[in-house]
Amino acid sequence: MANPADRIAVSTWSLHRMLGTTYPHNLDSQAIGPVQETYGEGSESLLDIPSAIANRGINRLELVSFHLPSHDPIYLGELRDALATAEVTLQTLLIDAGDISDPATSARDTDWVWRWIETANALGAERARVIAGKQKPTRDALDLSVKALTTLSERNAGSSVRLTTENWFDLLAEPAQVHYLLDKLDGRIGLNGDFGNWGGPSKYDDLRAIFGRAETCHAKGSFTDGKLDEADYGQCLQAAEEAGYKGPYTLIFDADAPSEWDGIEIEREFILEVLSN
Repeated sequence: MANPADRIAVSTWSLHRMLGTTYPHNLDSQAIGPVQETYGEGSESLLDIPSAIANRGINRLELVSFHLPSHDPIYLGELRDALATAEVTLQTLLIDAGDISDPATSARDTDWVWRWIETANALGAERARVIAGKQKPTRDALDLSVKALTTLSERNAGSSVRLTTENWFDLLAEPAQVHYLLDKLDGRIGLNGDFGNWGGPSKYDDLRAIFGRAETCHAKGSFTDGKLDEADYGQCLQAAEEAGYKGPYTLIFDADAPSEWDGIEIEREFILEVLSN
């Protein structure tokens, strides 16, 4: 990705008000739930999104699982065609539910996640991101997550879809847990680093500690009254770049103001300016 513009992606989460509808997850069922107007009626369907972002010069997309209305092969084929027509790469299917670190739910949720990994394969995604777990980071919880992620990687053997996880929830709340998990998995699972999941006085040092292992990044900016916190965003980018991160930056925007496209464009322009210096 020598061209900085090629390092820009966007998530459907950043367009959730435009999409409006979501499809709830039921971890006791492999079925996708009935449509809900979670963020209003919406003005675009998911099938419209590839061309919408391509028209704005972005050619990499991440898809949140609750934005997908169906596992049906015909619909998945339509979405794959829409991506191909727009020349947009499906960078990651973000599997946004499940707790494989909980003994009470690990087996069930591992099977549920696997159904979504199959969908990532059907869509031709580059990656599928799995939540490592939501339990407190005890050794038992971490090892249970390692076991489940190993099972998923073995089921996915031979696929071109790379499985990743993220520095998210209690299980991976600090660099030490991220490194423990990834070391145990020995390359079978990659890392998506997220700017917005960690905070506190050690935030930038903590991000710097893991971004050398990151393959993708959720570049979430903080907005107040429509204004980007450039100091925070800049330090997050600096931490990632100093750690040797070379992958794409996925624009994550969820503030009330400005509009979704305006917020995405502000983040993109800021990142491209940093990368060009």
